[in-house]
Amino acid sequence: MRASRHVHQPEETMKKRLAFALAVIASTSIAGIARSATITIATVNNKDMIIMQRLTPKWEKATGNKVNWVVLEENVLRQRATTDISTQAGSFDVVTIGAYETAIWGKNGWLTPLNDFGSSYDYGDILKPVRDGLSIGGNLYAVPFYAESSFTIYRKDIFAKAGLTMPDRPTWAQIGQLADKLTDRSSGQYGICLRGKPGWGENMGLITTMANTFGGRWFDMQWKPQLTSNPWRKAIGFYASLLRRDGPPGASSNGFNENEALFATGHCAIWVDATSAAGRLYDTATSKVADDLAFASAPTAATPKGAAWFWAWSLAIPKTTKNEATAKAFVKWATSREYVALVAASDGWVAAPPGTRKSTYDSADYQKAAPFAKMTLDAIMTVDPAHPTMLPVPYQGIQYVAIPQFQGIGTLVGQDIAGVVSGTSSVTSALGAAQRSTTQAMIKANYLH
Repeated sequence: MRASRHVHQPEETMKKRLAFALAVIASTSIAGIARSATITIATVNNKDMIIMQRLTPKWEKATGNKVNWVVLEENVLRQRATTDISTQAGSFDVVTIGAYETAIWGKNGWLTPLNDFGSSYDYGDILKPVRDGLSIGGNLYAVPFYAESSFTIYRKDIFAKAGLTMPDRPTWAQIGQLADKLTDRSSGQYGICLRGKPGWGENMGLITTMANTFGGRWFDMQWKPQLTSNPWRKAIGFYASLLRRDGPPGASSNGFNENEALFATGHCAIWVDATSAAGRLYDTATSKVADDLAFASAPTAATPKGAAWFWAWSLAIPKTTKNEATAKAFVKWATSREYVALVAASDGWVAAPPGTRKSTYDSADYQKAAPFAKMTLDAIMTVDPAHPTMLPVPYQGIQYVAIPQFQGIGTLVGQDIAGVVSGTSSVTSALGAAQRSTTQAMIKANYLH
């Protein structure tokens, strides 16, 4: 319902929420925090993080501390953060990382445990799959800023005009058929938008879920790459053909942010991507399609296993920080229930960080403002990173493989597959090259002999 959005909320209600949220900032501090310290935070240029930056002066004013922001595009952030952490350079006091990095870096002893925020933080309020995904051996090594699975977003007005119906649980074949009918290049309307930008967390995030649901896997139980298997060939052939037929021009350069902008400005009929996109597309300040959104599950093919991903953009503190107390105070504030209330007060409940806290989904205000809330919660609570594929695998992770080598492997394979989308390579040659480079990487890492 539109009436629940920030722009329609009664002024008195908004003032009360804002006053409450500001009043509790001081309560989220860590004992012994140094005054007037400056911390450097590396983060991604997603909208939720942009809101965090805009609200941070309230924390700075309340605590006397300062934040120096390093805001980077997703692929660049991953490269910079990985280099800084692995070399122990100590450039950042707080880094924005995902479940993939948390598992590896926490195990390596590169991150500070975050178990000491006290009872007021309410660790039990964090959704269990998210909390488990950021913990190793009982230690929480990052706390979630927002979490997500994946699903299908579509324009109900375009579907109604065309006399089409989106199934609640579509298959990729059905998605392809619908996209074919909804593409109208003469008017700048594309049947589908999908990630095409190369990167282990960009195009390969989506592509791995497609390979999963087509019955594929990255590695067999002996760690032998499976990229030339029939499921991978079918998945990549379908993906590339669909984008060439029904995707926007230059699809191989589009990542999450680019597709969000295309959808928000009315150019996409269907978009399969992160559940976190829903709240952004309901923002009338930046979205032209806020009245016309509808949602379905992530598409499936041969199996439902691994069809929807799991991710948590989280805040972590490198062991190299010289400002641990101040960094912890900020992280505690930015991931607290009170911060959620602050976002709701300033930007409306629809903009509240999704996928992290049970209390958010228990809120009647959030349920009213976010029609996608139940689908998002159900998706996150039912993903299974420990069993991501139809056939057995020696790894965990749905849209990634939780080994240190995967960043390099995934990015190289992503570049190969982007060539198929752009028409510079065939499915056979791209997957052959991907198989060879991945095999070489696994031999070098002593997984294969």
